[in-house]
Amino acid sequence: MELFGDLGYLGLFIGTFLAATVVPFSSDFLIIGVLVAGANPLLAFILATVGNWLGGLTSYYLGHLGKWEWIEKWLRVKEESLNKHKSKIEKYGSLIALLSWAPFVGDIFAIGLGFYRVDFLKSAVFMFIGKALRFAFWIGLYFLMGESVLSLKFF
Repeated sequence: MELFGDLGYLGLFIGTFLAATVVPFSSDFLIIGVLVAGANPLLAFILATVGNWLGGLTSYYLGHLGKWEWIEKWLRVKEESLNKHKSKIEKYGSLIALLSWAPFVGDIFAIGLGFYRVDFLKSAVFMFIGKALRFAFWIGLYFLMGESVLSLKFF
C-alpha cells in the first residue's frame, strides 16, 4: 500500500467513522478502495470496523442527548409517532444494533437506540458484531472475486 501509506489507513479510519454518523457516504466503497490500493486486509478490517463502530456509538450518544420535546418542536414529529417507534425498539431491543451498518437506516437505528435509552453495553456489542460482519463480507467478497469486484461498477 505504498501509494496510500499510513495516511491511507488514517483516511480509512476517519472515513468509516464519519460514514457511521450522519455524513452520507458508504464505508463499503472505502474498504474496497483500500484493498484495491494494496492495503493489508487484516489491518484494514480492524481500522474500518473500529472506526465505523465508534461512529455508530457517536450516533447512539447523539440520540441519547435528544429530548422528546426537541423532536416534537424542531422535527415536528408527533408523540404518537415517537411512541410507535419506541414500541418497535422495545420489542427488539439492542438486537437492532446488529443492523446499524445498513445503508440509509443504520444511522437512524443507532440514534434511536440512544434516544430510547436501550442498554448501552448490549447495543455496543451487537453494533460491533454487525459492523465487523459487514467488513468481513466485503473483504471476503474481494478475495473471492479478486480485482473483478471492480466490475460491479463501484468506481
